[in-house]
Amino acid sequence: MKEMKEKAVALSYDKESNSAPKVTAKGEGLTAENIIKIAKLHDIPIKKDEDLVEMLSKLEVDREVPPEMYKAIAEVFSYIYKLTKEKK
Repeated sequence: MKEMKEKAVALSYDKESNSAPKVTAKGEGLTAENIIKIAKLHDIPIKKDEDLVEMLSKLEVDREVPPEMYKAIAEVFSYIYKLTKEKK
């Protein structure tokens, strides 16, 4: 059986310039490891969700998340909000 490579997708959201979050980086293997390492270095919350990563990895970098994915993304932002609130 073939071993699955780790995948990662980075999102950003700037309500001033974007109508929705967008994919800012994506990759698998070494690229995914680097995305995760950079997130940790900058204390950016990480949410593991293989299904969501799979869907988001199909989007192009710098592309906004389509409306049909808003619910899943809202769950991620809710998770991040809770994490940052707990840290304070």
